[in-house]
Formats: sequence, C-alpha cells, structure tokens
Amino acid sequence: MRVRVTLLPVAAALALAALSAPAQTYPQRSVRIIVPYAAGGNTDITARAIGAKLTEVFGQQVIVDNRPGGATNIGSELAAKAPPDGYTLFMGGASNAINMTLFAKPPYETLRDFAPVVLCVKGANVLSVHPSLPAKTLKELIALAKAQPGKLNFASSGIGGSNQMAGELLKMMAGINMVHVPYKGNAPALVDTIAGNVHMIFSGVPALVPHINSGRLRAIAIGSLKRFQAIPAVPTFDESGLKGYEATTWFGLFAPVKTPKDIVARLNTEIGKILGGADIKGRFINDGLEPIGGTQEQFARFIREEIDKYATVIKAAGIKPL
Repeated sequence: MRVRVTLLPVAAALALAALSAPAQTYPQRSVRIIVPYAAGGNTDITARAIGAKLTEVFGQQVIVDNRPGGATNIGSELAAKAPPDGYTLFMGGASNAINMTLFAKPPYETLRDFAPVVLCVKGANVLSVHPSLPAKTLKELIALAKAQPGKLNFASSGIGGSNQMAGELLKMMAGINMVHVPYKGNAPALVDTIAGNVHMIFSGVPALVPHINSGRLRAIAIGSLKRFQAIPAVPTFDESGLKGYEATTWFGLFAPVKTPKDIVARLNTEIGKILGGADIKGRFINDGLEPIGGTQEQFARFIREEIDKYATVIKAAGIKPL
C-alpha cells in the first residue's frame, strides 16, 4: 500500500508531463494554414502576415494553402476534417458564421468541428454611394429609401457574403426596402457602382479608400463601432443614428476540434504577441484592418454571437437556405 501511495504523485507528474509534451516539441515540421479564398484578398493577406511571423517564432515553415470555392465551404470542410495534430490550421471569417444558416446542410459545423484559436483582425463594411445619389448622410439615405421603397439598390460581392449581410442588416434595422444586386466578386461590383449602374455598395475598407479619396464614391457610414484610421472622416452607423449597427468583416485562426489543448493555447499566446507587435499592427491598420487578439473563450463567444446575428438577418431578409 505504501508503495502505491508513494507512486501516485510520480504517476500524476508523468501524466502532466505527457500532456504538456506536444506543446513543448511543437512544431517539428511545416504547418499549413488553409485559406478558403484565392490569393490576394484580405483573408489571404492576414494569413500570410501571421504565417511569416510564426515561421520566425517556430523555426518551421508556415505555409498558406489557398482552397477557394463553394462559398468558402470547400476550404472550410477540408480544414474541419484535417488531422487534429496542430499541423493544419484554418483562417476563417464571417462566412463561417453566415453559412451555418445560409446553407440547409453545410458540410461542417463551425462550433462543433473547430477549436477557436484567436480572433486575429476585424475589418468593416463601408456603405458608399455614387455621387449622383442625392444623399450625403445616413439619415438622408434612409429618408430617400423610405420615400422610394424598392427603387434603390446596392451591390455586393455575391449572395450570402458579409457585404450582402451588411445591406440586409441595414434594411432590417432601418425598416427600408432596397434591392440587392449580387456580383461574382467585389471588383465587378465596385466597377458598376463607380459607373453609376447601381446606387451604392457595401465593401471592405481597403478596396474603397482610393475611390472615396478621389471622389468617385461618397462614403456614407462604416459598419464598425468606432471610426477607422484609414478613413477617419467617415462616421459609424451607430453615431449616425442607427444605434447598435455593426457589420464587420473578421478573420480568425481555427484548428480542427480535437487538436491538443496545449497546442491551441500556445498558438493563441504566440499569435497574441504577434498581433501586438508594432510592425504588424501598423501594417494591418494601413490596410484598413484592426488587430484584435484575446482569449480562446472570447473568440468562441464572438463566433456564437455572429452566428446568431446572421441567422436573424437571413431570416428577416427572407433568404431561403441554399
């Protein structure tokens, strides 16, 4: 009996050591970050910037693997079903909240199949109008839409994207009726708005800044709860009178759900340090993105809130599941 009692603390210590071993030795080979979009977009840029810094920290190559298509479902499913060993990560975003309601049978479940690691950055959808539209403020735009129900339209990068959801959220909260005009990507939507073929567009900050500064588009409001440094003169929807309106784009790192908890915790810590660094922080801000960081629990709570919010918006808009 004495022998057993003596050995219990030793066994416990060995068990704890075994649990912490993966994080101490991780990674021993290259790590890939799956991005469910083509190269060049903000999700890809975010993944590559963080991946380059992780390469320095780990001494192992961190590679971005672009897997676009299927409204991000192709890359998302691939990441969700990857071995949970820390060597396949996933840079997800708002679509991973939207798709839980937008699709009748999504090929994965965000809350079930992923372990949230850290919320990396937030962007914001900006509502901009063609200069010919006689509305210079959000109040004037809402009044114009109410006076002409169903006459005004807004462009977005496609059905079910965060750009469309920003417009549907405006319609729901302001009680207005506008027509959604989906495009196959942000670039053609932007071209048609600048040409005056559609009245307005919801898009991310980086794509709109040059056209706002040149006067080819007039910015009405930004969907974040505070103004962005890249366009400081553009007010938020909230301060323009639509209290509580928030339509952000965001990118966060996930791991397959059964990835060892100590590896997930280490990734959270290391990426938090990276996001706080002056160089990468300045780079993201210049690109119209806000570095976030925070705990795994905070990220998980944020995802649940996003899923609930977009479920409400999609149902209010009468969008039938795909």
